[in-house]
Amino acid sequence: MYEVIQVRLREEGKVLYFSASGLRPSVGNCVIVQADRGLEYGIVVSETEIILDSEVEQPLRKILREATPVDLREIEKNKKKIKDVMVTCERKIKEHNLPMKLIDAEYSFDRSRIIFYFTAEGRIDFRELIKDLAAIFKARIELKQIGVRDEARFLGGFGPCGRRLCCASFLKDFEPVTIKMAKEQHLPLNPAKISGLCGRLMCCLGYEYKSYRNLIKGLPKEGERIKVKDVKGKVVKVNILKGMVTVETEDGKQVELLWKTVGNKEKNKQDKKGSK
Repeated sequence: MYEVIQVRLREEGKVLYFSASGLRPSVGNCVIVQADRGLEYGIVVSETEIILDSEVEQPLRKILREATPVDLREIEKNKKKIKDVMVTCERKIKEHNLPMKLIDAEYSFDRSRIIFYFTAEGRIDFRELIKDLAAIFKARIELKQIGVRDEARFLGGFGPCGRRLCCASFLKDFEPVTIKMAKEQHLPLNPAKISGLCGRLMCCLGYEYKSYRNLIKGLPKEGERIKVKDVKGKVVKVNILKGMVTVETEDGKQVELLWKTVGNKEKNKQDKKGSK
């Protein structure tokens, strides 16, 4: 078993497990960690955890220390320098006439690497671009192609709920989101209402999907013809959260039924008839 802490590398890197090394940094604090190629900084995103050996990706790197005031000054210096780096990179992209859009860039903590993030329609041959950038900045250059959901995470913004985008605040990974999730929550299938700033289905559609699936069990579907008690007609509306069913009777009236009560009684009657 290992005592670990989850850390997001740099500002936009992956969230990985690191050995706590006896440290207890608070969530949100900056730490210096041992990475694949030298030292990196990261943001703590979890409390100390105890996990099984099978859950650890080897080799398990260590948290070396909490960031000191000197470390934090270096990180800020890197962030200021990166603005000029991006200007130079954009100029070189135009010179090479490459169909790509530069989104962001980051220095590693020790400035031995620069990571550039970009979007593009297809694959890009950027070998000559890398040679030019490496010669200018005297550092290892990495170009990472990202998708539209990642772009939204980088650029940030606010969702229709008025809160900061989930992907830019707390989401660690992007989970698959399908139109079926919107249908089963009876949401309007209007792309403008169920799509995020990235143009894809909103990540929050998946948050309550399992709860809705449990709540919808046993409820009739809209358009289904039912007969319970003295009510006979077609289901025109289902309120999943309240468990209410609106039925349009044959004489055109609409009746609201609490399905948990009437539906279960009717089902019990049918079960008793079937067992005789």
